[in-house]
Amino acid sequence: MKKVSPYEGRQKRIRTLKMSAIEVWENQYPDRDYTVDLTIGEFTCICPKTGLPDFAVIKVSYKPARACLELKSLKLYLVEYRNVGIFHEHLVNKLMDDFVKACKPRWMRIEAVMNPRGGIATTVTAEYPQKESL
Repeated sequence: MKKVSPYEGRQKRIRTLKMSAIEVWENQYPDRDYTVDLTIGEFTCICPKTGLPDFAVIKVSYKPARACLELKSLKLYLVEYRNVGIFHEHLVNKLMDDFVKACKPRWMRIEAVMNPRGGIATTVTAEYPQKESL
């Protein structure tokens, strides 16, 4: 009999998953177009199929408007994923939803470079605002 991961089947509720609040601080240069680049080199979450840890480098680039992401709260938010079973594609989209909600940037790009598992490396990227579909 196939063993089922306790994380399997939770992907349908990923959009409503409650995580810690990401704090922001007031940008004193909202009139200036500039980019903030963040690299999170030790990100972990759980594979929803196997229950084993997934490791990744998360890269965030954004152009702030009125608020910037506060890094300590961002770190605490990201650490919570250590106990979350989530597909790579859902991860990037959940991060985008939460980051955009927190700081309402002019533009944002999130890339998750997942460590290879089973010989397959995965990179997932999302952008805000979303580009028009062709």
